[in-house]
Order: sequence, then C-alpha cells, then structure tokens
Amino acid sequence: MTQDKFNAAIAQFDTAIAAARTGDEAFKALQALTEAVVGVKLFTFMSVDMAAELARRAYTSDPESYPVSGTKPLRYDSWFDIVHKARQYFVANTLEDISKVFPDYELIGSLGCGSVVNMPVVLGGELVGTLNMLHEEQYYTQERVELIRAYLSVPAKLAAAVALRAK
Repeated sequence: MTQDKFNAAIAQFDTAIAAARTGDEAFKALQALTEAVVGVKLFTFMSVDMAAELARRAYTSDPESYPVSGTKPLRYDSWFDIVHKARQYFVANTLEDISKVFPDYELIGSLGCGSVVNMPVVLGGELVGTLNMLHEEQYYTQERVELIRAYLSVPAKLAAAVALRAK
C-alpha cells in the first residue's frame, strides 16, 4: 500500500467514524479501513459480556453465513486464554489450526478462508469484544499482523466506543 492510498483510507475512515451514529456505521467504516490496510474476506466484531459470560456477533460482513443474532456462551479454552485473559492477538494461518479452536471451521473453509486474526478490543481496561479478520490460508503473515497492530488498534477502539454509545 502506498502512503497516498493509506492516507486516503485513513481520511475516509475519519470522515465515516465522525458521522457514525450506529454500531453498524462505525464497524462498516472499520471494515473499509481494514480492507484497505491489510485485506479481509470475512470481517466480524464480537462483543463480550464477561459478567454474563456471553458473546454476541455485533457486526458481520457476511450476514448470510454469520448473522448478527442472539448470544452464545463463552468457551474457556486456549483461544480464550490468549485473547481474553492475556489480551493478545490470536493468529492462525491454516484451516487445520483454525479447526483446533473454532467448531465452525468447515464453514470458514467453505468461504475460502483459512487464516484468522482475532484482536482483543479493550476500553477503559475492560475487554469489550474482538475484531475478527479472516482471509485465505497463509494470508496473515507477520508483516500483515504488524500492520494490524500499527494501524487498526486505535480505529477498532473508536468503532467499539461508537457502538457502545449507540446502544
């Protein structure tokens, strides 16, 4: 990505997030920025309610395959330890690795996805959700993960804050 394209993507995000009044508008702006900066085939945001031990898909780029609906109980596993407890990114670059932590790996694979990055989103010291980016196998290289860290962490927090405010 050239500096001019990056600057244009940030400017578009800035305009869109400033105008966003709903969580969908905020996450749509974040999705466009993510597509421009690093690329993504499937983009979702899962909110989390730690007190109730529930997660909810708050936004999706593919409502047919991954609709926004209902809640699901948190699963306490290795993924939870990485993302929720340690607040670290979870990265898997093969469908086989994805299958170890996501029971819907077959659906993920059927969508042409085999790489995932799950980024914890923390506001005020509290984990409020995860930004989930999926693409083809081997897509989320170390270089791309560093782009996510450098350029999407703050915008993800902004989008989550807008979504929480809009509730």
